[in-house]
Amino acid sequence: MKRVIIAGLLALSAAAPQAIAADRVVNLPLQELLDSPEAKSAGIDGSVRFYLAGQKTPAVLSRLGEDVSNKKTNSVGKSPETACRWVMLSVLKAFQESAKSRGANAVVDFTSYYKRNEVRSATDFECHDGNITTGVAMKGTYAKVK
Repeated sequence: MKRVIIAGLLALSAAAPQAIAADRVVNLPLQELLDSPEAKSAGIDGSVRFYLAGQKTPAVLSRLGEDVSNKKTNSVGKSPETACRWVMLSVLKAFQESAKSRGANAVVDFTSYYKRNEVRSATDFECHDGNITTGVAMKGTYAKVK
């Protein structure tokens, strides 16, 4: 009986890295998420505007520091898009709260920053969806804009 249990545990431990290792890159439009009912119910209130790097922005009056937010969520039983949208809302909420505390009304030069790899897009954010967890990391500069 011990041999059966040990063999089973060995089989599970060999399979575990494969289950965790999946990493699918999913690119989704940021503006679509910001305009969604989910954003409003998550507390994204529009008091802080988000401008992806490469996106046209109003005149920047002052820059108030950079920040990074790296959030994860459980992706079990969720579609990649659903998990990515959910975790990005957490990132946006963190940036919004920090911006308000600094007196900023915008986050500019907003870029994907997963594993410190900066990816710029004027329209999309990058999300990494795995079998168990989904993550989004973003980097941005707090600013006062016109």
